[in-house]
Amino acid sequence: QVQPVESGGGLVQAGGSLRLSCAASGRTFSGNNVAWFRQAPGKEREFVAAITWDGGNTYYSDSVKGRFTIARDNAKNTGYLQMNSLKPEDTALYYCAARSTGPLTTPRYSYWGQGTQVTVSS
Repeated sequence: QVQPVESGGGLVQAGGSLRLSCAASGRTFSGNNVAWFRQAPGKEREFVAAITWDGGNTYYSDSVKGRFTIARDNAKNTGYLQMNSLKPEDTALYYCAARSTGPLTTPRYSYWGQGTQVTVSS
C-alpha cells in the first residue's frame, strides 16, 4: 500500500520558494499517480497539481500554473512540488495523494498523507 508522508512545509515570505516532498511507504509508489491538494482554513480542499505514474503527464490548477512544478523520482519513491513566487493565498495545509486509476484532479484518491503546512506572509 502507498502511504505518502509529506515534508518541506514552513513559513516563507511572499515571493519566496519552498520544495515539498512526498515519500511513500511500501514499494508501489511507481505504480500510482501522485497529486498535491491543499486546504486553507474554512475552505474546501483544492487541487494543486498531479503527475502520472510514469511522469509522462503533469496537470496544474490555473492558480499555480507557471509558479509550481510537480515532479517525481520513482527510484526514491518520492514526489516533489517545487513552489516558486509564493503568495499569501498559497497558505494552506498541503496534502500528497496517490491512486492507481481515476481522475487526477478530483480528491477521490486512495492514499493520503498527513499534510504539511505552508504559510506565506506578506
